[in-house]
Amino acid sequence: MCVQVIPFCKTHTFLLPIPYFTTFEVMPEKQRVCLAYSGGLDTSCILAWLIEKGYDVICFMANIGQEEDFEAAKEKALKIGAKECYVENVIDEFVKELCFPAIQCNASYENVYLLGTSLARPVIARAQIAVAQKEGCQFISHGCTGKGNDQVRFELAFYALQPTIQVIAPWRIPEFYETFKGRNDLLDYASKKGIPVTSTKSKPWSMDENLAHCSYEAGILEDPDTAPPADMWKLTADPITAAPNEPEDVIIDFEKGVPVKISSKSQNASDPTALFLAANALARKHGVGRVDIVENRFIGLKSRGCYETPGLTILRNAHVDLEGLTLDREIRALRDQFVTIGYSRILYNGLYFSPEREFLEASIVESQKTVNGQVRLRLYKGNCFVIGRSSKTSKLYDMSESSMDEIGSFEPSETGGFIKVQAIRLKKYGEAKKEAGEDLVKRA
Repeated sequence: MCVQVIPFCKTHTFLLPIPYFTTFEVMPEKQRVCLAYSGGLDTSCILAWLIEKGYDVICFMANIGQEEDFEAAKEKALKIGAKECYVENVIDEFVKELCFPAIQCNASYENVYLLGTSLARPVIARAQIAVAQKEGCQFISHGCTGKGNDQVRFELAFYALQPTIQVIAPWRIPEFYETFKGRNDLLDYASKKGIPVTSTKSKPWSMDENLAHCSYEAGILEDPDTAPPADMWKLTADPITAAPNEPEDVIIDFEKGVPVKISSKSQNASDPTALFLAANALARKHGVGRVDIVENRFIGLKSRGCYETPGLTILRNAHVDLEGLTLDREIRALRDQFVTIGYSRILYNGLYFSPEREFLEASIVESQKTVNGQVRLRLYKGNCFVIGRSSKTSKLYDMSESSMDEIGSFEPSETGGFIKVQAIRLKKYGEAKKEAGEDLVKRA
């Protein structure tokens, strides 16, 4: 196994199998690390800890549509001791490069989770690497836990984007996690270092938010039989007690599987990001997009997560429906079997910057050439109903051929031959069962 000595602080370096950190020796000079910073308790303590270990720290924050006071967080990072703090806006690329392709292939993990967190990680990682390169950082760091998926997603992206980068993951370093065994230890350290925090020792769950969704996990939610508290949900109105008593109709237009326009009595937008925000506003108002699941993490653990994915839910639902009208049956079957499942797994497992993602994304584009038209939705108390769809370009659906009230160009008499051909193998199956003494007619 390859071993290298990695400078870690003024008096120690790590001697380790590449690229993991476990022990210390002397650092010849200060080195620079780019830290993914949120302004919260964990990353504020990590920032102070890295400085304590002798690093010059450059903080990085991604504006990906979350409701956050970036200026306050930046001021906090500089006060703690960061040399610089960058706030990079990645909203537009998040919508166009990640959310829209996910809609085009109806991406979902284990048939429920719409990948809101997973979708955000590639653009965040790319922007962080760009800052690290600009600042000449030899190291990159994050606050992901050692049990979660995000450590994998970020680090695989880092290594693909800059193969020579070295990662410091504090929550996998024994010295760090043995010192900070829980939230109380972090709060005590923050108090000792004079780090201002808003967290309390009784915070009952953790959250992660972006333009597409908000996730909730840990704390009281780790018991899968504990109902989420009503005041936990941040984005959407309670479908039963707070959503409007009147439904609202929405029209979504698509070109090549991409949403290009949304309109309702309260919203009208066509710019990609504005469209996504409008979809969010409508779905949030009517309590659409909540899920509560137990999922299989990439690292092998099961995890309970609660997710709010309002706008993405209604956009995806509309797209799924439009494909029924406009997409060839065999293309749809192949796409569902290979592309949708494969692309969803790639996103969830953090393999976005990979040759297989490029291959599947090219397939997505090819599959969507005919997916043009509009879908009419009705939003009401947590539900998203499809009430109509149309396409000016698709010729796959012929109302005359499908009608029960006219013959059209379809010859019913020809169906008999179709059935006979399809029955050839089934007759042989029945004969084989009879020869084996099995009675298929006998009722259980």
